[in-house]
Amino acid sequence: MGGVPSLHNIELTLINGEEITLSRYAGRKLLIVNVASKCGFTSQYQGLQELYKANTDKLEIIAIPCNDFGGQEPGNQQEIAEFCEKMYGVTFTIADKAKIVDSPHPLFQWLTSKEHNGVLDADITWNFYKFLVNGNGQLEHMYSSDVHPFDDEIYSWVVNKEPRMIAS
Repeated sequence: MGGVPSLHNIELTLINGEEITLSRYAGRKLLIVNVASKCGFTSQYQGLQELYKANTDKLEIIAIPCNDFGGQEPGNQQEIAEFCEKMYGVTFTIADKAKIVDSPHPLFQWLTSKEHNGVLDADITWNFYKFLVNGNGQLEHMYSSDVHPFDDEIYSWVVNKEPRMIAS
């Protein structure tokens, strides 16, 4: 994958207002998920938290709230943070709300464009899409909303030292 840019140079605002660059997570696997509090898949927060808690030594989960699909994330930063803590005890990273459909955030531009990620073009059509990024900042796989965080493929990717790459 020589020449394919890493996502590590992308900037992100966290839900608490802190500005970071994703290089903060270099060397760690990332599971990036677009989330919403009022979605039929919202209960996946529980699986995400359990996966994170069991693998904090090698995994960072970044949840990115988005209101683009069905208006299912209407809350502001404080409301979203309180919901995640109160309902699911979330301790993984939560970013500020971001756009995916119109004027997508640079992270979603990278995740969904083979030109940027070197692996695949993707259409995010709902909440709770999951993107797996290796410690070098390279995209390895994407899963749709109906794939649970503890799906065998996701779990084995998290716990294996050398995950398999998907074919381009």
